[in-house]
This record gives sequence, structure tokens and C-alpha cells, in this order.
Amino acid sequence: MRIAVFLPNWIGDVVMATPAINALWQGMSHGSLVAVGRPYVQGVIEGSPWFDQFVPAEPKKFWTTANRLRPLQCDLAILFPNSLRTAVTAWLANIPKRIGYDRYGRKPMLTEAVPPLRDAAGKIAVAPVLDAYNRLVATLGATPNRRMRLFTTPRDEAAAETVWQQFALARYPEVIALNPGAAFGAAKHWPAKYFAELADRLVKERGAGVLVLCGPNERDLARQIIEMSQHRDIYTLADVEPSLGLTKAIIRRSDLLVTTDSGPRHFAAAFGRPVVTLFGPTHIGWTETYHPGAIHLQRAVDCGPCQKRICPLDHRCMTELTPDLVYPAAAKLLAGHREAARAG
Repeated sequence: MRIAVFLPNWIGDVVMATPAINALWQGMSHGSLVAVGRPYVQGVIEGSPWFDQFVPAEPKKFWTTANRLRPLQCDLAILFPNSLRTAVTAWLANIPKRIGYDRYGRKPMLTEAVPPLRDAAGKIAVAPVLDAYNRLVATLGATPNRRMRLFTTPRDEAAAETVWQQFALARYPEVIALNPGAAFGAAKHWPAKYFAELADRLVKERGAGVLVLCGPNERDLARQIIEMSQHRDIYTLADVEPSLGLTKAIIRRSDLLVTTDSGPRHFAAAFGRPVVTLFGPTHIGWTETYHPGAIHLQRAVDCGPCQKRICPLDHRCMTELTPDLVYPAAAKLLAGHREAARAG
């Protein structure tokens, strides 16, 4: 059997789908999995044993993606995204069995339409998407758990080693990664001056080395944090060729990640690294990962969580989450990480 797995469109959501993907893969005595997804998420699954190939899916190009899939003669499609587009694509690709959630009017395109969880009022319930992905593959008899998994490649590790040597990070007792970006929108951003203040305190009080991560569109933000900081022991990837593989490998090596609610947050959980996540406009309930080494911080404000990409007010959900509130959470996780390392 060949199964086409339509991956989620967000990087973090792909990571949250890995328990379901792994269960699907482990439950196959023969056959193969084909990944179908946006080109920018391919780096998330690189290094994994799950997929035989990756089929790029460009937005609004149903026929192109379907034409790429049709010769593969897939027997079944698992649709993690809830969009009508993915259901139409699987149908056009002549995949005979198509499983997904009954959302956005796509039920006629599915051979098995799984009802989503709803609250007492009949609205879509706020519940972890990780569990929703697991429910989809459970319809096939798979038995997933909640353990997210990621892998790195030798190329990724070599790139991370180059960064470690470039900044002489091995000389620090702790290396802490900061991730200020968020593809969702500016409403998720924590102020750059707050990141700089936190970095300064981590260096001054713990003697840590701090590395500011960034994607290709976040270089200026990373540089801004460096310019605002007061210490030399704070570095940035702004002048390093970015890749998801490099980000994965660096987070895997780091002692702690402090991040906005964005994809790299899930990298830390998948690699079992401690992570402090700074929540603003988004609801924690959607993206709960059950990671024991995670602390979620969110201020209770009367206007949130609003789920808006751009704040129409004063961004109080993030500005009220000050470095003085974040540092103790970071220190707590670092202490636990150090204790676990001594015990292990």
C-alpha cells in the first residue's frame, strides 16, 4: 500500500503531526509513505525514515500537484490540513481512499469524513491539533502516542558545528537560543528590547552564551536585538545561511530555547530540550505538545487570546509579559536540565 500524507502548512504543525506519521509508518508491514506539502516544510521532515519521497504542493495549483501524484498510484490519502484544496487535489490525483476532517464543505471529496470535536455550542472545540492528527490515523488502526520526533542530517550537524566553532560556544557552561520570529504575524512578536534585556541577564547572572536564531525574513530583527544588548556574549545567525535543518541542529545542541509561539518551539519539544514559549494572541490550547520540559507564559488580558495576526490595539498581551517574568521560568528549566544531566 502506498499512502499519500498531506502535511500541514505550518512548520510547527508538521512537527505536531509527527506522532501520527510515526504511528502510521510503524504500523505498515509493507508499503510506503509519500509526503505531500508546501516546499518550505520539507526541511522539517528531512533525516526521518518515514517517507520515500516528497511531492511539492504549490498553493492554488491543484492540477500540478495532482499530476505529480497520479503516476505514483497512491492507494490512500491522509489529509492533515482541513482545506478544500487538499481534498480536491487528492481527488484529482485519483487516490481511491481519502480520509480527513469534515470541514469547509469538503465532505463530498472524502471517502471517510471524520467529524471534528465540537463544544456544547456546536463550535469547533479548542483542543490540541496534535491529538486531532492522531485521531485521523487512528481510523486506520494506528496507535499513536504524543511523542513528537525530529531528525537531523549530517549536513545539518556540520553546519551547526561550524556555528559552534565560529562563536566559540563550547566555552560557555550553557548555550541558550532565542527565537524572536513568527511567520504567523507581528502580533506574536515579543519586543526586541525585551529579548535584549533577557539575553543580557542570562549572560550577566549565569555566564551563558546566547544565540539569536532567525529565518531569512528575520535577519534585521535579530541584528536589532544584538544592537540593543549590552554584552559581547550574545550572537546571531543573521549572517549565516539559514535553513530549517541548521535551526533544528542548533536547538538540539542548546540547553534552552526561549521563543515566540512559532515552529522552532516544537523543534525543542521534539528533541527533548527545555523551552519557554511566550504566548500573546494565540490560544495555548490549540498547540499543546505535552512536553514535560516546557513552560508556557501568557498574560491574561481582556482582549485575548484574539488569534489576530496584527494587533489592532496596543499589543498588551506581549508588552505586559516582561523579561522579569520570563527570566525565572528560564532559570527554573535550566536548573532542571542541569540536574537531569548530572543524574543521567
